[in-house]
This record gives sequence, C-alpha cells and structure tokens, in this order.
Amino acid sequence: MTVFAPDSLALNRKLPLWYQVSQSLRASILGRSPGAPLRLPTEEQLAEHYGVSVLTMRQALKELENEGLITRHRRRGTFIEPNARRGSPVRLLGSVDAIVAQQSGEETALLGHGRQAVPGDLAEYFPDLTEAVAYRRLRRDRETGEPTNWAENLVRPEVADRIEPAALERWPMTKVLRDVVGVRISRITDTVQARLADPETADLLDVPLLSPILHYTGVTYDDGGRVVDVARIHYRGDRFSFSVTVEAD
Repeated sequence: MTVFAPDSLALNRKLPLWYQVSQSLRASILGRSPGAPLRLPTEEQLAEHYGVSVLTMRQALKELENEGLITRHRRRGTFIEPNARRGSPVRLLGSVDAIVAQQSGEETALLGHGRQAVPGDLAEYFPDLTEAVAYRRLRRDRETGEPTNWAENLVRPEVADRIEPAALERWPMTKVLRDVVGVRISRITDTVQARLADPETADLLDVPLLSPILHYTGVTYDDGGRVVDVARIHYRGDRFSFSVTVEAD
C-alpha cells in the first residue's frame, strides 16, 4: 500500500521536539492534495524522517490522535482520518516554523490589499508611519469549502513593495516575509482574546452575529527591533480552541 509522504522539518532544539514534529505533520496532513494516500509511514520511518527518537514520534502522533486527525490500529498501522473535523488549537508556543505550520493547510483567498492609514489602535507599532499596506485574506477548509478564519495584515510599505500578492494565496504571511522577502525575523508576540462576531466577521465566516470568535493578534519584529507586520486573525469559535503548553525545567 502506498503511504503518505510528510514534508521535511528543520528542528529547533530549544523547543519540545514532539510539538514541532506534531505541528509539521499536522500541516502536511491538512495541506495534502486530494487523493493522497491515507496510510502514514511506520513510527520508525517517521522518526528517521524527522530525525527524532521513536518515543518522541509516538508523543507527536498521540497529539494528532487526540485531535482526531489520525487513527492508530495495532498491527495495521496509522491512518489519516479522512472525515475528521478540522478543529484546531491556537497555540502560543513555538518557533517561526511552528507558527507557519499552524497557519498552513487551508485554502486561502486574497480579498484585497492596498495602502491605508494606520489604525489608531495599531499606531504604537508603527510610530514612524502614517500609512501602511493592508492585506485581507479568507481561509477555507480544503475539503468542505467551509470558512474557518479571516486575516488582516498591516505591513510596512517598504516591505510590502517586495511582496507578490499571489504568494499570499499560497503561503502564510510569516513564510512570505521570511523565505520570500528575506526579512530576518527576531520574534513574534501573540495575543488571543475572546470576542463576539461583528457583522463583517459573521458574514465572512458564515456564522451568526455575536457568535463566539477567537481574535488573534501577532506582532512580527525584524532583527533591528522594528515591527514589520501586525496580523489580526479572526477564528471561528466552533472550530478552534486556545491552548498553552508550559514545559517544566
């Protein structure tokens, strides 16, 4: 039987390996093409692929099993669950690669982009600017077409000048900034709040007005300490949860 081939991953040794592996494999599963094999390689093969121990690989697979993305059968192997509901935790843990993995795996449509005045509530991040370039994107489940979240990004104009808009329909903004534009990202700070869907969000995400929404704000800094991007992502409350992992020393 043909097995599913996950993407490769550059591991960050400062973060839990099981978490990085689970997020990378999760992104590969959610981003798989139609008709891709459902059977995963063995634990040993996956461990070799990612360069981790079998014990670490088992912990990563357990995370995906708990999420309902895979099922594991003694003697038969591990399989992607084709009908799994793609609810997902929004995690405040990880490297830039982990954040890219969190944002991957869905179809993305660019709703629009262009220069606009810096909103008052974001002015503190761009003290030297009066205008920045805004991008608006809508993400949908690849299989069902159901909207899952929509994102607003405000980017410094000199950085936005090097962004090809079509790239944002293929990759997350974080990946475009780092791997396409060449921004040397030093850190990303995350905030998650519970909110109620306003009319625009309710319309885009096809949910009732005032239904629960997870509102994520991510502020991306370059190696000079400047803010290059502020992302505001609105997640459907019935499809996402909030999760924080604390590792003991």
